[in-house]
Amino acid sequence: MTDTNHETPTPKLDIVIPVYNEGEAIWPALDSFLDHVKTPFRVLICYDHDDDTTVTSLASYPRRGEVDIVLVKNRGKFAHGAVMTGFAESVAPYVLTFPADDSYNAPNIDPMVALADEGCAIVCASRFMKGGCMKGAPWLKGMLCRWGNFVLRHLGRIPTHDASNGLRLFARRVFEEIEIESDSGFCYSIELLAKTHRLRWRIGQTPAQWYERTQGTSRFRVLHWLPAYGRWFAYVFATTWLGRRSVKMVDRGGADNGDTTATPTQEGA
Repeated sequence: MTDTNHETPTPKLDIVIPVYNEGEAIWPALDSFLDHVKTPFRVLICYDHDDDTTVTSLASYPRRGEVDIVLVKNRGKFAHGAVMTGFAESVAPYVLTFPADDSYNAPNIDPMVALADEGCAIVCASRFMKGGCMKGAPWLKGMLCRWGNFVLRHLGRIPTHDASNGLRLFARRVFEEIEIESDSGFCYSIELLAKTHRLRWRIGQTPAQWYERTQGTSRFRVLHWLPAYGRWFAYVFATTWLGRRSVKMVDRGGADNGDTTATPTQEGA
């Protein structure tokens, strides 16, 4: 199901937001895009059920005529299916995955697009670099995030301080050319980062803020997804320490197995 409020030229950026009964809590995020983002964009609201309160609330959103909103019904299941459906429905050269409850990181979007324009295949929004923050998280969640990202940066040599934040910009080639093997939660995000690192495509980062949500229900289940994340931790270490470079790519015909190997010319910061 797709619904647009008016016809617009192809945007430079598609903002994919998986939602679950956000209701009017989605409005501050939309307001923040309108107030701070200069890059031409659309918003893809990816929902599970027709009676989702996010969808019904958009009919009365006061600034509905100012933003190009596309309603995208999840063709899969849960958060992973919602994002994959958003990727499939996107048309822009850059796609940004964005949390429904985030009304404070919109000023960081244009700088992320600028880094993509400079050649970054992925731009990470980092809570753990100068200018970023992570506040209000439960102790276990905060500890796992900080420890995991420290290990990936300093031992796995992933060139970002924050490999796990779901707020992330992807150049179109990343999800069109790299095969996504994950099938749950937000594991696709760290998978694509790990494979982009292995291919030696450029990875950039900008500071980001993060505050534990106070409205709605989070779909982030860190303990449930931990084994799946572990697979990509191992993948990163095999890349860095064992020199493995082969990546499973989308098979468009004519290839034996869809694998490719990075070349030194693809190296980036």
